[in-house]
Amino acid sequence: MGELYAEKFFNDPRVKKAKQLIAEALADVQRKVEGIRPADPDKQVAYAQALHDCAQARGGSLYYPYLGSGFGKGALVELADGSLKYDFISGIGPHYWGHSHPDMMQAGVDAALGDTVMQGNLQQNTDSLKLLQSTVQLARLNGGALEHCFLSTSGAAANENALKIILQKKRPAERILCFEKCFSGRTLALAQMTDKAAYRDGLPVALAVDYVPFYDPEDPTGSTDRAVNRLNQHLGRFPKRHAGMCMELIQGEAGYYPGSHDFFMALIEVLQKHEIAVWVDEIQTFGRTTQPFAFQHFQLDDCVDVVTVGKLSQVCATLFTANYKPGPGLLSQTFTASSSAIAAGNLIMERFLQGDFFGEDGKIERCHQRFVGHLKQLHARFPQAICGPFGTGAMIGFTVFGGDFNQSKAFTDRLFDAGVICFIAGAQPTRVRFLLPIAAIKMQDIDAVGAIIANELERAVAANEREPTKA
Repeated sequence: MGELYAEKFFNDPRVKKAKQLIAEALADVQRKVEGIRPADPDKQVAYAQALHDCAQARGGSLYYPYLGSGFGKGALVELADGSLKYDFISGIGPHYWGHSHPDMMQAGVDAALGDTVMQGNLQQNTDSLKLLQSTVQLARLNGGALEHCFLSTSGAAANENALKIILQKKRPAERILCFEKCFSGRTLALAQMTDKAAYRDGLPVALAVDYVPFYDPEDPTGSTDRAVNRLNQHLGRFPKRHAGMCMELIQGEAGYYPGSHDFFMALIEVLQKHEIAVWVDEIQTFGRTTQPFAFQHFQLDDCVDVVTVGKLSQVCATLFTANYKPGPGLLSQTFTASSSAIAAGNLIMERFLQGDFFGEDGKIERCHQRFVGHLKQLHARFPQAICGPFGTGAMIGFTVFGGDFNQSKAFTDRLFDAGVICFIAGAQPTRVRFLLPIAAIKMQDIDAVGAIIANELERAVAANEREPTKA
């Protein structure tokens, strides 16, 4: 039979020419995109109506008045009102390759030429196999025992699968341990784990969860002792009832608080003694530290049993050791992911394996140093107005005006209007946070955003000085 029909189609000169023309058209238009741009006054009425209609359709307003046009260039994104803004929050994580990246667009076109929009449990194509293998390969770069990978459509689904794997393995143990201020997701079970009561308001109790205090860099020894003592208290109160502990190694939703190798190992030693699963939640940290995984960054490769990834990976996943391989029927779903997400995921894993993202001199660290350099200068200029920077790698945050929620939210709104998209995180203090689109970003983008932040902070400080009761 020889060549597959798929090969005949994908290699058809007409298909190749069409893909070339798309790439050329993209390059031609992107040459005209040079920086931020205000909204087009002629589009404001229609844009306001579209925002109103969107809020009506979804049952609530959007966080920002953001409706994209579907086009961008690297860290810049175009909104349907004609404005161009720097996307420094990356859609809270997934837009690591920025907007309209030529390689991502090519991957999407290739996926669109495939036979199905979605791939799933019953029918998966060979590109799913490639993604499974490369994800496990990346997780085993420094050793460790992770052997298997189950793909899923969302970070919450990946975490739910991890939860099921651990509970099944450790039955009849039914309790889960988490860090205080953790964020695990918003499903019925994951809302019980997430340490934010508002996310559980009105929901029935679906899971028993016990919390352990997180690491304090200002008191490494004391915070480690307190965490270990609390862990032992839980284990003593509920003997043999805990199935696993979910660890965010860098707390994202809480405001970018990293732990340390020694802190985690002190807890892991106790967990392993009691045969409790070590589950590392990397939905936000994957691809954002000096190593592909944060557990590698903290040198915990030999300790992890289950790991979850998401956001920038496009296709989310649950990785686990052979010892945690689930029984038949526990994990299944109609959709693994869309073919375009799988194609994008394969591109990402390939670039992570071959590129210069990681290491002490990798692009992540270079971008980190460039951005925090601007923030340090601002702290020196306005020590009463801004504290920080905080975070690790591509996850960076700072505190404005003492971390007051209202003023922090107002400051992010200022930045949005000025052309920079970021977000808030944490409480008491609230932090302004950024997730840099590392694969798309250029140093001049960081410098431009640093200048905008400086300008808006200066304006905000001046406004507070005129109205001191709001400071």
